[in-house]
Amino acid sequence: MTGVRETRPRAARRWAIDVRPLRVPAYRRLWLGNTVAMFGFQFTAVAVPVEMYALTRDSFWVGLLGVAAFVPLLIFGLWGGAVADARDRRAVLLGGSLLLWASTLGLLLQAVLDVGSPVLLLALMALQSVAFAISSPARSAMLPRLVPEDLVASATTLNYTTFTAASVAGPLAAGLILSASPDTTVVLPIAYGLDAVLFTAMLWAALRLPSLPPEPTADGQARRAGLASVVDGFRYLATTPVLLLSFGVDLIAMILAMPRALFPEIAHERFGGGGSVGLLYSAIAIGSMIGGLTSGWIGRLRRQGLGLVLAVVGWGLAIAAAGLAHQLWLMVVLLAVAGAADLISAVLRQSMLLVYAPDRMRGRLQGVNTVVVAGGPRLGDLRAGTMAAGFGGGVAWVAGGLASAVLVVVLAVAFPALLRYRAATASSDNRT
Repeated sequence: MTGVRETRPRAARRWAIDVRPLRVPAYRRLWLGNTVAMFGFQFTAVAVPVEMYALTRDSFWVGLLGVAAFVPLLIFGLWGGAVADARDRRAVLLGGSLLLWASTLGLLLQAVLDVGSPVLLLALMALQSVAFAISSPARSAMLPRLVPEDLVASATTLNYTTFTAASVAGPLAAGLILSASPDTTVVLPIAYGLDAVLFTAMLWAALRLPSLPPEPTADGQARRAGLASVVDGFRYLATTPVLLLSFGVDLIAMILAMPRALFPEIAHERFGGGGSVGLLYSAIAIGSMIGGLTSGWIGRLRRQGLGLVLAVVGWGLAIAAAGLAHQLWLMVVLLAVAGAADLISAVLRQSMLLVYAPDRMRGRLQGVNTVVVAGGPRLGDLRAGTMAAGFGGGVAWVAGGLASAVLVVVLAVAFPALLRYRAATASSDNRT
């Protein structure tokens, strides 16, 4: 009986999320500030497309929000990664966060004044994207210097899980606010205002971080954050085909199978609008959160390449199935399944980047990762909105999911390096 009592906690720990990184004070503050800020950001993430659709009644304009966000990400994400390798990462994070806060205040102001300009919304989204592109590489690249290397995967999983938890609660709360009144001039300022207030937690966390200057170079010269530095990062990435393929499958999944731009239209046509749009925006995150809370096994996965491919294929198939659903509960469940698959793929890809890349390259690789992770869904918004304008929201949704799953299989078979990839060291459960 004693043996049974001891085995059960071990089995639970093998599946439960690892919270040991929270024992590190600097990481704990960053995690807390980022979690609160991301909860607030979800109010804006829902309010902006809802406002755009209310102004234009056209999913194509909602899709254009993706273009407005992607172009700055492409330019400033790569540059922001180079800056994160050449400057104090704490200072870079703080500067980008202040700019992001300013863009949120701009959204609040235009809502209060009831400007009603789709073009202004696009411009503010572009500014917000610039700020995110500057701050995100620094925030991600600093992780291996805040926690021991053996806790990087656990800290990465914690980041994704708490982000998805915020992505569940945030859109649900936003949906309740937006459905409280049909008058958008009343509810939109509340949503943007809450985001602005909650984002101050991120500013506090950045201020409390220790200084994180770049590590000295072999020749003692200072690093520069110019075009040559960006090119050097791509040159390094070109020598790691597994990482290139991991970016490729993620881009396919996000561009072809991200249905986010269709949520306002589908919620309006199939479910009568109201709070249903908040449920749709929360559904993927619900699945990711559940996947994260039961993620203890991911760190012990040896065949990480195969796991990544299977997770991305599962995402595409679950998205396609969700597009066929005409019951709200079924659509939410299938989107949640897709979210769990997305959590697995994200953790595997990010852990590879952080552990195997040298510190001098982490910022630039995280800059590329920012472009892929944040830019891919925005291109997906454009793809979905354009297809919906020509063929309808349902066709755009289902066809994209199926095409994603098929193309990922084709890519993995044509370039089997990713399928053959295994973790560099044997997995072990140090917590048992």
